[in-house]
Amino acid sequence: MKNYLEYKGYNGTVEFSAEDNCLFGKIIGINDLINYEAQDVLGLKASFEESVDDYLDTCIELGKQPNKIFNGVFNVRTTKATHQSLILLAARKNMKLNELASKALSYLVKNEDAVLESF
Repeated sequence: MKNYLEYKGYNGTVEFSAEDNCLFGKIIGINDLINYEAQDVLGLKASFEESVDDYLDTCIELGKQPNKIFNGVFNVRTTKATHQSLILLAARKNMKLNELASKALSYLVKNEDAVLESF
């Protein structure tokens, strides 16, 4: 079961507001904050797709890059014990910690369904 939306290579979140009695979300991985909402799932999907189309049209009009540019660097917080275990594992594999982490994360992305189901 997916709990996100996909359209034209873009992903969107799906959330529920009990206070407002509606579904809502935002487009992920873009340079701006674009929200959408609806009363039901089909309406949310339509609102998401309309938001993506509108955003892309606006970016074209403005000559703006729509996709967020990632630099490949981010911090990961873990326990001291896990950090130590990763350092030792990397050393046993004759790798730097960044290389080990990068390979592990690449594997996760390629095998997300199988890996995440085991958690």
